[in-house]
Amino acid sequence: MRSGAIHRRLAPVLAVLTASGLLAAAPVQAAEASALCPGRKARTLPFSTGSVHVYKRGDYVCAVTLAKNGGVKRQMSVSVQARGGRPVVDEGRFAHHAGPVTVHVGRRCVWVRGRAGADSVSSGWILC
Repeated sequence: MRSGAIHRRLAPVLAVLTASGLLAAAPVQAAEASALCPGRKARTLPFSTGSVHVYKRGDYVCAVTLAKNGGVKRQMSVSVQARGGRPVVDEGRFAHHAGPVTVHVGRRCVWVRGRAGADSVSSGWILC
C-alpha cells in the first residue's frame, strides 16, 4: 500500500482521537478543582491561560487556579480576600494548579484573583 493511501485512511482516525482528547480535558479540570476544594461550585473565572474555580461551603470560600495546559511549570497564584480582611495567597511555580486557599467569610463579599503564566483574572467583589 502506498504512503498516500495510508495517510488518507489514518487522517479521520487521528482527527477523532485528537478531538476526543481535547473534549476530555475540560471535565478533568473541573474534577481536579472539586477534589481540591470542598463545597458547591459558586463561580468559574476563565482567562486565556487558565481558570479560577471558586467553591463555597457554609461560611468558607475556597479557590484554586488551574492552568489550561498543565505539565509545564509556570508562575501561578490564587488569592481570596474577604471584605475587611487580608488576602490569603498561594503563589509560586506550579505545573497544574495554585491553591487551594480557604477563607472564613461569614456573610461578607470576597475578591478572588488568579494568575497562570502571562494572564490573570480578578473578580471584583462577588458572593455578597
